[in-house]
Amino acid sequence: MYYLTAEAEFDGAHFLSGYVGKCSNLHGHRWKVVLRIKAESLQTESQQRGMVVDFGDLKSALKIETDYFDHTFIYEADTLKPATVEALQEEGFLMRVVDFRPTAENFARYFYDKFNDYGFNVAEAIVYETPNNCASYSED
Repeated sequence: MYYLTAEAEFDGAHFLSGYVGKCSNLHGHRWKVVLRIKAESLQTESQQRGMVVDFGDLKSALKIETDYFDHTFIYEADTLKPATVEALQEEGFLMRVVDFRPTAENFARYFYDKFNDYGFNVAEAIVYETPNNCASYSED
């Protein structure tokens, strides 16, 4: 089995609704996303001969997806009052609503699924929320 690994980072704020402790308060992280792509064999034709995938294609897609969250307030749908969302929007804050609790574990699954949708054969997605703490997701 061949594996490629690509990494990207983004800065984003979040909070955990319903959590008892410090993480219930709005706070930020330097998130790091690590993707491992796999293939049983290398491509045999065209410009990508001898490759799993073109690193440029993988890095470009990863940049698009991490830039989407960079310097934003990430929150789970239906966890803020509509008036709060409206006030933050009026102030010009860039917010990203997700349909999951924004934990490292859920982000790992999110990026795993997102990059499989791109057509990459993802072996594992790892998301660090601090330099020493990460979560990963794979279906193996």
